[in-house]
Amino acid sequence: MQTFKSAKEKLVTARVKMLFKQPFFGNIACRLQLVEVEPDGWCTTAAVDGRNFYYNAEFVNKLDLDETVFLVGHEVGHCVYEHFLRRGDRDPQIWNMAGDYKINAMLVREKIGRLIDKVKPLYDKKYESDEWWTENVYDQLKKDGVAPQQTLDIHLDIEGDGDNGTSGNGTKDGKSKPTITKDDAKAIADELKNAVIQAAQSVGAGNVPGDIRRMIGELTEPKMDWRQMIRVTLESNLTSDFTFMTPNRKSQFNNVVLPGMLKDQQIDIAIALDVSGSISDADTRDFLSEVQGIMDQFQSYKIRIWCFDTEVSGYDEFTDDDGRSITEFEMTGGGGTKFMPNWDFMKARGIEPDQFIMFTDGEPWKSWGDPDYCDTMFLIKNPWSKPVAPFGQSVYYEAQSQKQAA
Repeated sequence: MQTFKSAKEKLVTARVKMLFKQPFFGNIACRLQLVEVEPDGWCTTAAVDGRNFYYNAEFVNKLDLDETVFLVGHEVGHCVYEHFLRRGDRDPQIWNMAGDYKINAMLVREKIGRLIDKVKPLYDKKYESDEWWTENVYDQLKKDGVAPQQTLDIHLDIEGDGDNGTSGNGTKDGKSKPTITKDDAKAIADELKNAVIQAAQSVGAGNVPGDIRRMIGELTEPKMDWRQMIRVTLESNLTSDFTFMTPNRKSQFNNVVLPGMLKDQQIDIAIALDVSGSISDADTRDFLSEVQGIMDQFQSYKIRIWCFDTEVSGYDEFTDDDGRSITEFEMTGGGGTKFMPNWDFMKARGIEPDQFIMFTDGEPWKSWGDPDYCDTMFLIKNPWSKPVAPFGQSVYYEAQSQKQAA
């Protein structure tokens, strides 16, 4: 059995081994700064923040080289999948477990090191399939009602999120638990995106796991902005007949009267807001503001809007002449994710919109909905798996701040 002078030497050797056998992971591992923590401090195993690899020397010294490779691969996995950025409002303990299940299954599948049994491993063979990503692993764990369990490593927080009742405003020298500031989180996300793309380009697609290849493809391929997609879709529901008679007050620009749609051409849309996961209030307001801006171009409109998780809640209606904006809509709910209740709700109320738009963060349990009821657009905030609905349009949300930074 190979011996090492220090835990750091063992970690460096593990990274070199990864460079030869798993070059994609080795590339990313080598960009992380190794930081030893206090032996009896905040980190009993290891942790990562996208820039630094924190390790407890006593724990690393108990591992053999293959287990150390697994540990390094595990921390790299958190970087590649950006777990600390994707949690949103989800339960932090269950989210951390979901992240570990996803990474551990991927490492076992790709034969990266050997599963560590010094800490009870969170591993289930079924999660080796590319059909699973952290979000739906989380949903499965919630559905199964699993009890919180210890994860292999310590998961760090973005400032203000908190983690299981603990938080750290510590330094990044290993003496106390660091917290990632929101500004750092944005910068780290950009750095990781570039690092992942560069690593994949340098080693070739054949050395990158399939789910990560798809993620990289989504990061690099050109795509139509979701705002343009909504605008084109809504405008396609109207004919091209215009009138200069009784112009819409909102269609005046620099004292020039623009043509408005004929009054009998009311556009009628329905909007369902998924309140079950990581879509933030700011994301929702961004989306609603964009829709309102598009609707204001039309002479007459009706918007039916509601929230959903496993059932529908918070229904409201907005029209062109009621003096209100859909940005004022109050969101309610928060739980699991089922799509079919939206169609049941529309049918029960006799709602037959020209266009139905669902803003969601992922896939539903079982059914996506009724493909024959109305024209449907799924606006999806999930850049890691990019699920495609079996009917309607699948469009992928990106916040304006993210678009500008890209």
